[in-house]
Amino acid sequence: MSYTVAKCPSNDLSMTNCVIVSSSESSRHVLVENGRNEKFVFTTYPNDAMAPESMGFSAIQRKWAYLGIGQKIRVSNCSKFPDVEELTITVDFFRAQNANNKLSFNTDDMSSYFLKQFAHFNHSVMISQQFLYIFQSTHLLFSIKSMKVNSPHKNVGVTNKSTKIIFESSPESPITLTGKSRSRAGRGNIINPDFDFRKLGIGGLDDEFTEIFRRAFASRVLPSDVIEQMGAKHVKGILLHGPPGCGKTLMARQIGKMLSAREPQIVNGPEILNKYVGESESNIRKLFEAAEEEQKKLGLNSGLHIIIFDEIDAICKQRGSVQGASGVHDTVVNQLLSKIDGVEPLNNILVIGMTNRPDLIDDALLRPGRLEVKKEIGLPDEKGRLEILRIHSEKMIESQKLADDVNLNEIANLTKNFSGAELAGLIGAAQSCAFVRHTKAGSKVEVNLDTIDALQVCRADFMAGLENDIKPAYGSKEEDVERYMRNGILMWGSPVEETLKSGSLLVNQVRNSDKTPLVSVLLTGAVGSGKTALATRIAVDSGFPFLKICSPGNLVGFSESAKCQHLKKVFDDAYKSQLSCVVIDDIEKLIEYNPIGPRFSNIVTQAMMVLCKNLPPLGRRLLVIATSSNRDVIHEMGMDKSFDSHIHIKCLSNESEVMHALESLDAFTTEERSSIKRSLSGRKLWVGIKSLIRMVGTAEQAEDNMRVPTFIALLEDEGGMQ
Repeated sequence: MSYTVAKCPSNDLSMTNCVIVSSSESSRHVLVENGRNEKFVFTTYPNDAMAPESMGFSAIQRKWAYLGIGQKIRVSNCSKFPDVEELTITVDFFRAQNANNKLSFNTDDMSSYFLKQFAHFNHSVMISQQFLYIFQSTHLLFSIKSMKVNSPHKNVGVTNKSTKIIFESSPESPITLTGKSRSRAGRGNIINPDFDFRKLGIGGLDDEFTEIFRRAFASRVLPSDVIEQMGAKHVKGILLHGPPGCGKTLMARQIGKMLSAREPQIVNGPEILNKYVGESESNIRKLFEAAEEEQKKLGLNSGLHIIIFDEIDAICKQRGSVQGASGVHDTVVNQLLSKIDGVEPLNNILVIGMTNRPDLIDDALLRPGRLEVKKEIGLPDEKGRLEILRIHSEKMIESQKLADDVNLNEIANLTKNFSGAELAGLIGAAQSCAFVRHTKAGSKVEVNLDTIDALQVCRADFMAGLENDIKPAYGSKEEDVERYMRNGILMWGSPVEETLKSGSLLVNQVRNSDKTPLVSVLLTGAVGSGKTALATRIAVDSGFPFLKICSPGNLVGFSESAKCQHLKKVFDDAYKSQLSCVVIDDIEKLIEYNPIGPRFSNIVTQAMMVLCKNLPPLGRRLLVIATSSNRDVIHEMGMDKSFDSHIHIKCLSNESEVMHALESLDAFTTEERSSIKRSLSGRKLWVGIKSLIRMVGTAEQAEDNMRVPTFIALLEDEGGMQ
């Protein structure tokens, strides 16, 4: 049949959301075809105000179906539609002047009213269809978002009294919905549905990411009415801290990708500061302007605004700690505090701060309600290093550019205390070694195109990068270890074996015992008895990722406060690794002990005693090995109480031990050693291994027939033989 499009006769009839036909017709479901060959389903309602062969459409219906007044349309009767089991409707204001009002509606009441009005007509509905609806004296616009019907035709159905209605507000609407008939999906889910958590690309930081998600985002994925009922508050700030290159910025970037919120604002801390008065504070305010405007407009329905501060310690130092008349740093901190959690707090923001100096940040910024989630992004363990290596070598593996002899598990084991950035640098160093093999550098650089297709990164490239290019910022330096064990460890007798055995026992205690995360040991002995070499050997044999040797030679010229700061930094660095060992060599010289007086630095002494007894953070383990040549002085000062155990290093005290040492040093010929043995027979000995090595070195420079007499004379002169 052909009909002419006309206006709906009255506003009251338009509220039925049916098309009006003449009273000579009956109520039915019809299929209307517009001039664009598109078909739309409507329910007719007969009324005397409509002329025959005309159909009255409201403005909303004409807009939805692309119909014009006076247009000729084809209308056909429809067979019975299936009943709608569940209907999801999007709610918004009909009139633009109401768009700035923040109103709240109970969806349970709205659902009952909707079914009372439309189920009476057995109203036909279609996905994307729009309705005009008056609820609590407010004109609302309903849009059919989705429906559940038991039919092959999934986009058309008829409402009845058992139809379940679910409402949700549009993303831009300030309308707040409450009640059980409110949608639990949609805007409430801030997690990007296309985001794959398996492809985070955050090697070794899965546990940290899970903890951040639990604290900062678990509440935000729940419907707002549930949060209101519990009286819960969203976390507004996260502080990521840890050594440089461990993935703080990467973590923040991935958080931004994970959320379906708008693109995060990333700000470098120093960029906030401005030389003009008031501009620094203005820069802070500008960061929060969009969030403030949206919260005023949408209230609880406001989207999440993420602000990321890199190097936040540059602008949030302790108030009063920065000298100067301007007080810019203090006012910037005050402005940031007022925006995050001031008199009119914002509930639609998440501030992420990153720093490797959390000790510099003002305490007020770290309390609950501000940057309350503090997470350390530390050095990765072996499993984490393996994940990072796999991430950075993924393309090489896919393109078969990684040689078969490369074992990433081996490299992960060799790269103890490497940060994520250093592991990425190692991959780059290995690649550069592979590139060099296919280039010729002479008067000009040429690429060997004949072999470039066979380019592969092999194990030797990684080993070259480890040896020459990339060294961890935290941990032991090989040259330091070699300096303290230049002559190795000479197994001259049972005292050496017992010392190493006792040290190994303490190492295992630190590694395995949950009750003693901190173990400290004091090695004492005469000057030249080999205390430093043995302490270094115990530390190296422990295999701990972090090894630091603090020696008086490294602190020459330092003031007392500078020494304390250096010692504190050594221990702070040690806390960043899961297993650490700190060797404090020659305590008396570190504390500036002088027997004439006596005199020593009480400040350094107290600092050392505190650090040696200070427990490491949870999940960290520390072994402290200290050496001293004067245990009586250490006892008088009370420093021996700062150590859990004590090992005394003995000197060589008999002929057999000296001969074992000479054999280990491969010093003198067989005949000369026999002559030395005869000279030592029956005489008392007391000499340190370090002194013995020096005597051997001196004697070897003498003429052949004078080597043994020179060695014996040195022993007698040093008082090591009687």
